[in-house]
Amino acid sequence: MVVADEGKLIESSRQGDLAAFNALVELYQRQVYNLCLRMLGSAAAAEDATQEVFVAAYRRIDSFRGGSFRAWLLRIAANASYDELRRRRSRPASSLEAAQEAGTPIDLPSRAASPEEEALRRELNLHLRRGLATLPPEQRLAVILRDVHGLSYEELAQALGCSQGTVKSRIARGRERMRKYLIARRELLPRQFRLEGEDSHV
Repeated sequence: MVVADEGKLIESSRQGDLAAFNALVELYQRQVYNLCLRMLGSAAAAEDATQEVFVAAYRRIDSFRGGSFRAWLLRIAANASYDELRRRRSRPASSLEAAQEAGTPIDLPSRAASPEEEALRRELNLHLRRGLATLPPEQRLAVILRDVHGLSYEELAQALGCSQGTVKSRIARGRERMRKYLIARRELLPRQFRLEGEDSHV
């Protein structure tokens, strides 16, 4: 998503215009929050991380040198998520898996869905987020940014700070791990979403 006056908002933000920066926050806060939520599995942790991201972005906005502002912002979000995951290593009770087992939602509910469709969506979402939790953080992040947020490979390289070849490798490995995870649990999935053996694809 590129907004026509995004460049003007960024430039005004560099000049200390808080209203301009708040406009950027409104444009991107949902994407930042959703990334942190999928990485961390906890709404409370995602809210805290999102706040940290925008504080850091405001302080560092002079370091933005062009390219995709979204990718630049999501890279800050990725780093904030990595920092929180590292902190959790010494706090097992707050682990991603524990948060997910407690049923922390990953997505906002769909207002247009029927009760049955909503139940199926939630059931599938539960298995998807548990599958994501099994991926190494680097693969999880790459898959989320590509398959959920729809970043281009160029944006991904900027957001992840690596080459496009590395990005594609992480995505391929992450998708393969997700595929195997879902195949191993296909009997638990809603019938229409079950994978039918080793030749199926996520």
